[in-house]
Amino acid sequence: MSQGKRIVLAARPVGEPKPSDFRIEEFAVPTPAAGEVLLRTIWLSLDPYMRGRMSEGPSYAAPVPIGGVMEGEAVSEVAASNNPDFAKGDIVRIRSGWQTHAISNGKGLIKVDPKLGPISTSIGVLGMPGMTAYTGLLDIGKPQAGETVVVAGASGAVGSAVGQIAKIKGARAVGIAGGKDKCDYVVKELGFDACIDHRDPDLAAKLKDACPKGIDVYFENVGGAVFEAVFPLLNPFARVPVCGLIAHYNDTEAKPPKWAGAMMRATLTKRLTFRGFIVSDFAARHGDFLRDMSAWVREGKVKYKEFVTEGLESAPGAFMGLLKGVNFGKQLVRVGPDKA
Repeated sequence: MSQGKRIVLAARPVGEPKPSDFRIEEFAVPTPAAGEVLLRTIWLSLDPYMRGRMSEGPSYAAPVPIGGVMEGEAVSEVAASNNPDFAKGDIVRIRSGWQTHAISNGKGLIKVDPKLGPISTSIGVLGMPGMTAYTGLLDIGKPQAGETVVVAGASGAVGSAVGQIAKIKGARAVGIAGGKDKCDYVVKELGFDACIDHRDPDLAAKLKDACPKGIDVYFENVGGAVFEAVFPLLNPFARVPVCGLIAHYNDTEAKPPKWAGAMMRATLTKRLTFRGFIVSDFAARHGDFLRDMSAWVREGKVKYKEFVTEGLESAPGAFMGLLKGVNFGKQLVRVGPDKA
């Protein structure tokens, strides 16, 4: 019997996750029973939402239990099948977590069409991050031609797609990212109109210069000082899709900001729209997303970048780096080869 590996939650982090919060375990690779398939993980997606799953507080999804396999979406190969709907060698997408092998009864298993792009894109630009950008921007942000769209985390998997879709829709796209290299990439490679380094001490002034007509749509991925720089620039009737708040994921206590009253007053007087969302809210839009995004990628209208670490053992370090902005593009872990 061959050995598999999995990474489990060893302890709930206090503040930033640390290596001791994770534990790698070995297990005997199981044999699929009737109606089941054995999956071999090829690619593992790492995403900021996973930090919330490590905590015990109330959220939109149950936390990972202590000793439980870390949550995550993967692209896998069907290594053995006793399910008539799946054949050995099929490539599928599944929420199987941080492990080299998994058993599935077929529920929630989605076949990946390699004709649409490299299979890794099914958990990137053609998967959850891409659909998050597509639905959050188009269904909540509703950018109009000539408007200004600002997106935080602009070089990441979601933010990079948001700005490029905004440009396709005729809007002006301004990014906020961490560091000169990322900002240069966002402007020179992705075609944003401007990008501001969130580490710049003059962030607020430079963002104002980049948005002379104010901000009509702000796609929120970060929170913190970035939001404080954006907020005064929001135009009347601006829309704010709230996708993530990575600046706050390691907070140990929730404190209302001192400017909460001013924010509420501006929300009223400017008639602002803030809406938090989870990509699953828009499941009915998946067909539209896949049609449009795959075409834009083929046509070169949407470009993407992948940041890959090798081996399941690299996942904890890569995830901790993700929360600090170390990654440059969509964070992936190559767990195994494309073909066994």
